[in-house]
Parts: sequence; structure tokens; C-alpha cells
Amino acid sequence: MKIFDYLTKYDYEQLLFCQDENSGLKAIIAIHDTTLGPALGGTRMWTYETEDDAIEDALRLARGMTYKAAGAGLNLGGGKTVIIGDPRKDKSEELFRAFGRFIQGLNGRYITAEDVGTTVADMDLIHMETDYVTGVSPAFGSSGNPSPVTAYGVYRGMKAAAKEAFGSDDLSGKTIVVQGVGNVAYNLCRHLHAEGATLIVTDINKENVQRAVDDFGAKAADPADIYSRPCDIFSPCALGAVINDATIPQLKAKVIAGAANNQLKEERHGDTIQQMGIVYAPDYIINAGGLINVADELQGYNRERAMKKVETIYDNIQKVIEIAKRDNIPTYRAADRMCEERIASVQKSRSMFLQNGKHELSRIHH
Repeated sequence: MKIFDYLTKYDYEQLLFCQDENSGLKAIIAIHDTTLGPALGGTRMWTYETEDDAIEDALRLARGMTYKAAGAGLNLGGGKTVIIGDPRKDKSEELFRAFGRFIQGLNGRYITAEDVGTTVADMDLIHMETDYVTGVSPAFGSSGNPSPVTAYGVYRGMKAAAKEAFGSDDLSGKTIVVQGVGNVAYNLCRHLHAEGATLIVTDINKENVQRAVDDFGAKAADPADIYSRPCDIFSPCALGAVINDATIPQLKAKVIAGAANNQLKEERHGDTIQQMGIVYAPDYIINAGGLINVADELQGYNRERAMKKVETIYDNIQKVIEIAKRDNIPTYRAADRMCEERIASVQKSRSMFLQNGKHELSRIHH
């Protein structure tokens, strides 16, 4: 992999390799862009087949976090860490504390959080060495389980997409197919049921389906025929890449709005659904509630303030739709454009020289 070519192509700022022989730590920290503020992004622990795979994953995910934070209106940039190892057997206090010291050495340029393969307990170990970590135990000022907050953001974003498709954001009487009923989607169903929506749900875990049937009067559906169910809104809340060549011809919905990441298998699928007249709420805009929630911890967590910020996901989806109309592009492209415009705007405003404690002329030696 030609690393500098890749970094230049996508405007990355920094790529760090962290190793600690005593603990066995092998970590890669990717910092994509800090124009808006320090880079925030989780720590993923995974058994990568090759080091190149690990590098590529860290870089790809870091760039995604830049866009997610920018789209959510946060003063944060994008970063990500991957730790190479088996999360079932390679974890130790020494490993996470060693990693915490590397984060501390970045002096706030990068702030981490939990991700695939890591837990709140792991974040607590990192916290022993640095304050630049979110998602720690509530005893240390954490926001706790982010699922209900993420779900509320998806609910708000879905209402904004519905307003574009149906002329009203009222979801009562609407038939909504929810694919996957994990923690986030269960809480989403709670909001939808309270508003009077008719729910059709599916999940490979039958207990999750039964819980939604019992609690919200949802109808259970087989995972194989969920795409062809007549509905107003299709809500992917499980795997990524579910909007693809096989599923698009089956879709009956006017809106796609859900919590899953990377819903479009390829960008061209976003073009196709736009041509079909389907309103698509881009995933990283609508599911940003969890990020907004942990970001609030950086100010000393306040649930009410975090939820007010999550409500603005409604406005963010509306902005994306406006840009899509303005520039005659699909919403997935409009989302990127909205984020890029915000970053460019802040970059311009910061081009002015500002003398402060970080930029004293006395520190410049000739």
C-alpha cells in the first residue's frame, strides 16, 4: 500500500503506529481532519488478516467520522483507532493502559471511544492514563447506553424524510418496515408506535422480533421477504449494503431511513433509488445521535442538552434534501457536499492569524 499517496488523495493529516512490547499492543491511529476540532472516533479491536487491511480500515473509518461529525454540526474532526488482536483473548489492563498513554501523548488532537470489539470496561482502563476518552462508566461522567439517543435521532430524521415524501412529518397511520430489532431499533419502534405507526419487523434473532410484537403490536416478517413488503418507509437497522441490485427492484417504500451504517452497497445504488423517487436519508446523517451523545461528555454530560442537539438531525436531513434539490444530485452526494461546505467555510474563517497562548511570537526562533 502506498501510504502517502493514499493520505494525499483523501487529505489525511496523520497516521500513527503504536506498539508496546510488554503488553503486545499493536495499534494504528488515523487522524483525517481536525479543521472543526479534535478528531473523535472509536477504538476497534479486530483480528485483521494483514497489516494493510488494518491500516485501510483505520483510514476509511477515520474519514467517515470527519463527515459524520461535520454533518451533525459538531466542532469535532474525524479519527479512528484499530488495535490488531483478538478481543476475546488478547485484552489486558496493560494493553489498554499502554494505548491510553499514546492517546495522552497526542495532547487532545484525538479523542477515543468504544467501537467493535471494545467495551466500556476497556475505555475505563484507557481513562486511567488519559482524559481524552469518552464512553467510560457513568461513575466517571459518561452518558451511559447510547442506543436510546441514537434511536431518537433516527426517529427525528425519519420524520424529516417523511415530510419530503408525503408532505407531512406525521407518521401516524404509516406502515414502516424495520429490518433488525436490536437495541437502537427497539427504541426506534417505541417512538414510532407511540406516534401511531403500523410496524412490520424482522430480525435473525427471534426473541428480538417477539419483543417488538409483544410491546408494540408489530407484525413479524421473514428476513428473506422483508424488502418486498408494501410499506411507506423502509428502515434498515441491521447490516450494511442492504440497498443493492437484488433488493432495489423489490422495494415498495417511498422513504428509506434507518440506523444501519453503509446502507448503499455502491454509490450508484443511491443514484438508482433517487431515479425511482425514493427519499433516502443518508445513514451517517440520520444515525449521528450516538456521536452527538458522547461528544456532549466533553463538556460535562448533560442529557437534556444532548437530546436537544440530537433533535437537530431533523434539520440536518432537511438541509441535505435542500442541497440535493439545489444541485440536482442524490441525497447521499448532497450529504457529503453539506459536510464539505461546512469544513471549507470554517477553514476560511480560520485563515486569519490569531496570536494566543499556542502561537506566541516569542516562540518563533530565527
